[in-house]
Amino acid sequence: MNEGKIFVVGIGPGGREHMTGAAIEAIGRSDAVIGYKTYIELIEDMLLDKEILGYGMKREVERCRAALELAEKGRTVALVSSGDCGVYGMAGIMLEIAAESGCESDIEIVPGVPAANSAAACLGAPLMHDYATISLSDLLTDWSAIEKRLDCAAQADFVICLYNPRSHGRREHIEKARNIIMKHRAEGTPVGIVRSAMREGQFATVTTLGEMLSHDIDMLTTVIIGNSKTYASELGIITPRGYKR
Repeated sequence: MNEGKIFVVGIGPGGREHMTGAAIEAIGRSDAVIGYKTYIELIEDMLLDKEILGYGMKREVERCRAALELAEKGRTVALVSSGDCGVYGMAGIMLEIAAESGCESDIEIVPGVPAANSAAACLGAPLMHDYATISLSDLLTDWSAIEKRLDCAAQADFVICLYNPRSHGRREHIEKARNIIMKHRAEGTPVGIVRSAMREGQFATVTTLGEMLSHDIDMLTTVIIGNSKTYASELGIITPRGYKR
């Protein structure tokens, strides 16, 4: 019987101190580690005795097939994602590929801390009530669907956390998103902008919905837009949950 195993691991939002114990253990138990090259570099000091397969962007399916191939040979493999592997990470596609292939290897999903939570911690407590995370990348999702989700989330008064807000090829998407949200939110709504949360070079600033586009925003940035009750204080952004009542 095949005794191979695949750990799909969320390595968290930053340094080792922000990785879960389960993630560290899973990587330690693996003899091969597969992932996007940038993520591999973040944990390279943990991989000195392991086979490393680093891939470029847009090669997620190849990564999964490589993990399956090694596991079918009885190897223990860690397939890594930043943040949480089940939030815009590798968990879903790994399970899809495994189901299609009739994989007999054991697959374990090891959660991590997602970017929304690490960015929120840099800003205060903006996610204390219901919130929605929406990626502005239209590589895998039609922009029309993204626009609809933005409009519905803003109309429903969710705090909104934007992933992948701007890239070299998508300069205008963050502007369109802001305009959609402003149909349902005041210009003074607090907005937190965090770049490289919990990593070297971290930068966080608090602004407003009306002024947010005057700040630098790129693919390493997470943007959190408050709801109608969110406010900014000297201690950071706060979205009250209503405990005082």
